Amino acid sequence: LYATTQEQLDLLRFPLGEMEKAETRALAAEFGLAIADKPDSQDICFVPNGRYADVIERLKPGAARPGQIVHLDGRVLGQHEGVLRYTVGQRKGLGLSAAEPLYVVARDAQNARVIVGPREALSVSRVDLRDLNWIGDTPLSALPPEGLEVAVRVRSTRAPREARLHADDKGVHVLLAQGEEGVSPGQACVIYDHAGAGARVLGGGVILAEKARQLPDTPELSLATS
Repeated sequence: LYATTQEQLDLLRFPLGEMEKAETRALAAEFGLAIADKPDSQDICFVPNGRYADVIERLKPGAARPGQIVHLDGRVLGQHEGVLRYTVGQRKGLGLSAAEPLYVVARDAQNARVIVGPREALSVSRVDLRDLNWIGDTPLSALPPEGLEVAVRVRSTRAPREARLHADDKGVHVLLAQGEEGVSPGQACVIYDHAGAGARVLGGGVILAEKARQLPDTPELSLATS
């Protein structure tokens, strides 16, 4: 929805927009529609057997290049068989033995590195955006110097988080008030006017880079997509 233009929105109508999914299913069953009990779609239809890595490897062979698994403090902890096989926030399947639980906090495709660290390293405070589509009433050029209070969602399974939107001649970024986990370049960042029920979509963009919160004795890590 965030990618639609104001002209397109003027033509759109959502007759089921005020209804929950359970209500919609109940109506479909009442009307005898065959799709009433159809399972929710969970996977991408063009990925056979859910093997995403095989599709990515065909499209971008370099993503399957072996490389190092590196801790945030610079230690090389192991080897991997391609950054495409890992996701930000992943804990299982790393093949590492460590005194503390380790999570994938970033993927450095250019250098074939998988960066790992403690869970608190997943918390991101700043997100830079590209290809922003803005459908809010206030022009981006008119945002206050301290930024616009908004809510943003970077994962479909997480609720919107309070943030401030900033726009200047260097680009657009959001500052997350409490941080967010699982933020990864290439994902969509959707901007809302607030975090509660009935929130309005103001726009969104593609995550260009993310900056993790600084941890004790750990340098800040900022990685952008290649």
